[in-house]
Amino acid sequence: MIHSLKVPAPLDAQFLPAALWNRDYLENGDGSGNLEPFSIALEQPGGAVSVHRTQMRAHVPENVSANLKYAERLLKFLLWQRGGSRVLVSGSPDLAEALEEIYSFEGPRAFDQSVLGGRIYLSDLTIDYCPDDEMPEESAAGQPLGRHLDGCRIGFDLGGSDRKAAAVIDGKVVFSEEIAWDPYFQSDPSYHLEGIRDSLKRAAAHLPRVDAIGGSAAGVYVNNEVRAGSLFRGVSEDDFDKQVRRIFFQLKKEWNDVPFEVVNDGDVTALAGSMSMKDNAVLGISLGTSMASGYVDSHGRICPWLNELAFAPVDYYLGATADEWSQDIGCGVQYFSQQAVARLVPAAGIDLDSGMPFPEQLVEVQKLMAAGDDKARLIFETIGVYLGYSIAHYSSFYDIRNVLILGRVTSGEGGEIILKKADEVLGVEFPSLAETIRLSTPDEQQKRHGQAVAAASLPSIA
Repeated sequence: MIHSLKVPAPLDAQFLPAALWNRDYLENGDGSGNLEPFSIALEQPGGAVSVHRTQMRAHVPENVSANLKYAERLLKFLLWQRGGSRVLVSGSPDLAEALEEIYSFEGPRAFDQSVLGGRIYLSDLTIDYCPDDEMPEESAAGQPLGRHLDGCRIGFDLGGSDRKAAAVIDGKVVFSEEIAWDPYFQSDPSYHLEGIRDSLKRAAAHLPRVDAIGGSAAGVYVNNEVRAGSLFRGVSEDDFDKQVRRIFFQLKKEWNDVPFEVVNDGDVTALAGSMSMKDNAVLGISLGTSMASGYVDSHGRICPWLNELAFAPVDYYLGATADEWSQDIGCGVQYFSQQAVARLVPAAGIDLDSGMPFPEQLVEVQKLMAAGDDKARLIFETIGVYLGYSIAHYSSFYDIRNVLILGRVTSGEGGEIILKKADEVLGVEFPSLAETIRLSTPDEQQKRHGQAVAAASLPSIA
């Protein structure tokens, strides 16, 4: 039986943190005290292998249901955290077969099969059984990326509600600009191309020359190729393959083939935090139009992982809200984004038009917060509780010393409340983590220029 939350979510009494469910599953077991080794290996087409090792209850009839939930939610998290098209699971052949059915094109996780397999890795997602003692060795080391500040560079960041670009000379920002745009449901790829092209030209006008261009964008990028991303979700499959997949190659050619690097915006967020704090083991989480996340490991490297925690489950309540895109429940995007704020508005008793766009709802809630409205405070406290318990869950998958929180949802006093509540959760429920993990937000200098400088620093000129 899951114990009550020591720090309840004020507006979500049904919230069932993944960290607590997993802790209860492993500590209380089935009454027998029997736990067996359990591993999941994920292999990417390029050969990188990531292995997550943990334990599982003995796979006997009375544990089958709990074991399947444990394994399926764990696999879901790992698929979007680390990525892979070939999965090996231990436990039992029956368990592997059940997971294969769930993640088939006809199963409830058809979205994951089609996006991870078809779009990101260009091959079907397969799931097979492998005895625990025959699991492959880990071979997914990270690579140094960024931190190059020499020369005249352009840095850009493509978000769901705005695109940013900056001109940087030897690490100093000489120009930056933010322009509103609405890429999510644009069906014509030329909208995206022209928007990015315009931002690059605006930044270049403030440089004597352009030596390199670095960018961050929501989505999955492999060697500068767009594999998946919410920015292009309105584009048809055919147009995506023909006009979007290699959009940055086209732009690179237009800029005389200067060094050009584009990576996931969450990873650039983590890189910016690492550069600012002069420390590593940074998990960056941006609460914006969607949820963006990224990671810099303890050696200062960016791993060949997806870090798409918007799709990673954090709430195991069976009636948790479903993401409208993936149709899965309890995933990060519904807890750490403008969508989370809009979802909590009715529960807080705030009267807003349900048809009001999410960004506008956030603005109204932040206005109420600035005026000292207690209902608005409850929204940010609830998100803070979500965050605290989720950081504990994330710590099972990442080596974390620093968590950097940013994004529009964290602007103003609401952001301070979110961090304070998350710190409270860690201190009360997970005291050992509270001693080793530091939560922070960017300072004003980093908010203005940190992401642009980090993005601009991605390519090496030499």
